[in-house]
Amino acid sequence: MLAYQCTGDKQQPKLVLLHGFLGNGSDWLPLLPQLSQHFYCIAIDLPGHGNSGAQLVPEPGFKATVELLLQTLDHLGVNRFHLLGYSLGGRIALHVAQMVPQRLLSLHLESCHPGLLTVADKEQRAVNDTQWATRLAQLPLPQFLTLWYQQPVFAELSADERARLIQRRSHQSHEGLLAMFRATSLAWQQDLHQLPTSCGCPVHYYYGQQDAKFSALAQRWQTRSNIHCHAIAAAGHNSHQANPQQFLAALLPALGSSAEVTP
Repeated sequence: MLAYQCTGDKQQPKLVLLHGFLGNGSDWLPLLPQLSQHFYCIAIDLPGHGNSGAQLVPEPGFKATVELLLQTLDHLGVNRFHLLGYSLGGRIALHVAQMVPQRLLSLHLESCHPGLLTVADKEQRAVNDTQWATRLAQLPLPQFLTLWYQQPVFAELSADERARLIQRRSHQSHEGLLAMFRATSLAWQQDLHQLPTSCGCPVHYYYGQQDAKFSALAQRWQTRSNIHCHAIAAAGHNSHQANPQQFLAALLPALGSSAEVTP
């Protein structure tokens, strides 16, 4: 099974939360005080991350990751649930929706990619991810993180925010992170653009207005599929961390809650 943290009343509707690459379940802490008033929140540590650091998955690893996730939820007695995933967690969430759509009450995706469209793009991504995997294998983790958070998608981070992230992320399993990175490369992922039209539950997409790449992706995706997009002001790639109050103001109604967000 995967490691997990549960918050709230078990009698409430279930909400499963999946963090991004390099994160862990505690990344959702800014949202939990309000979410747990209305939902039984289950924050999962993905394979190779946090307290699931010893869980290694094969390449490609999407199916194996979903199976581990479902085993964990079965252990908890959770059958049907809302699902929220950020970045890598959003890509895993798409695969959950593909494999067991009947178990989802709603699907919520934050800054995640639905899949590359051409063989050339996948080949280029494989080259790029191999380079990052080599860095992750060879460098001390803090040095790798310094390079990782210099990528354009994280440009909105201040120097202090970047330093805090690096410090917080530097105590995980090097081997676990490397295995998960290789196993869930976007080069392995199939095109899931049409999944929101076929999965049978409401699908919502959240992106930071300062994240040019994923703002454009969201707008393109909305024209091609049955997906509801939400722009989060004053936020980049990780909008639930940058502006949790506005993220909650978009998320709670999408989850079917009439709760008002409090400061």
